Amino acid sequence: MAERVKIVVPGDNPLQIAGSPNLARLEPYGDVTIFDKQPTSHEEKVERARDADIIINSRGAVTWREAELRALPKLRMITTCSIGTDMIDLGTAKDLGVVVSNQPGRTAPAVAEHLFAMMFAVGRRLAFQTAEVKAGRWTRKLNVSLQGKVLGIVGTGAVGAEMARLGRAIGMDVIAWTFNPSPARAADLGVRFVEFDDLLREADVVSLHVKLTDDSRRLIGARELALMKDDAMLINGARGDVVDMAALRDTLMAGRLTGAGLDVYPQEPIDAKDPILDCEQVVLTPHAADWTAEATELLNEGAVDNVIAFLEGRPQHNVAI
Repeated sequence: MAERVKIVVPGDNPLQIAGSPNLARLEPYGDVTIFDKQPTSHEEKVERARDADIIINSRGAVTWREAELRALPKLRMITTCSIGTDMIDLGTAKDLGVVVSNQPGRTAPAVAEHLFAMMFAVGRRLAFQTAEVKAGRWTRKLNVSLQGKVLGIVGTGAVGAEMARLGRAIGMDVIAWTFNPSPARAADLGVRFVEFDDLLREADVVSLHVKLTDDSRRLIGARELALMKDDAMLINGARGDVVDMAALRDTLMAGRLTGAGLDVYPQEPIDAKDPILDCEQVVLTPHAADWTAEATELLNEGAVDNVIAFLEGRPQHNVAI
C-alpha cells in the first residue's frame, strides 16, 4: 500500500474548507490537518507546513515566498482555493519541482455577478445614499442608468467574458481590450476589441479583470484616469495593484468619475487609515466576489480534485512551469 501523505491547510481563516464534505474524498490518500487561525509569523507558518507533502492554500493571505518554500523540503504540491496564484512564488516553486495548481475560471459566474452588482451600486450611489439616510440627511444626487451605456472590459478571461455577457443582457454596448486580441475571441464574446486608450475614452464603465503581472501592475494610473469620461465608473475585481490607488483617490476627491467599486486592494485587509476610505463615491467589499456558499464549495471541490489528480499521477492546472 502506498505511504499516506500529509496534507496541511495552513491558515483557514475566514473558514473556507474546514467542514467541507469534499475533504472525505481525501481519506484514502492521506491525513489532513487544518489550522483554523492565520499564522502570526513566518516561523509559525513554516512550522505548520514543515512535514507537509501537500498544502491546500485556502486563504490568499497565507503567502509562500522563496525563503518559506525552501524551508519545506518535503513539499511536493500546493493547490489554491482560488484562481489567482500571486500569493505563491511560482519561480521558486518551479525550481524546487513543487506543483502549484489553481482553479482557472471555476467561480467566474459568481465573481462576475458580484462585480456586476458593484457596477449598479456605484451607478445608483447605494453606499453613499445609505450612509446619508442613516445620518439623518435626505441627500439626493442624480443616479446613473446603465442600459444603453458602454461597458469596457479590460481582460477577457473567464470573469471578463461573463461580465461581458451580463452587460449585453441588459443592453449595454460592450467593448474590450486584452493583451492578445483576436477576431475569433471577439466573435465568441460578442464584443468589439479596441485599443486600450480608446476603451478608456469611450467606456461609461471600465471593469478590470486582468491577472497581476509586471505588464498589468498599475495599469490604471493618473494618465489613464485622466482619459476616462468625467462621469465614468471604475470597477476593480482583478488585483489591487492593477490600480494606482493614490491616483484614484486624487481623481475621486477632485470630483471626477461617478465613483469606483473595489473588491481588491494592494494591502489586504485594507488599512483603516487608507486614504481611499475618505472618498464618498466608492463601494468597497473585502475581496469577497466569490464569497457565496455555492462558489465556496466549488473551490473546495476543485482543490480536492487537484490533490487527487496529483496523487494519481495526472497533475492538472499546474502554473509553476
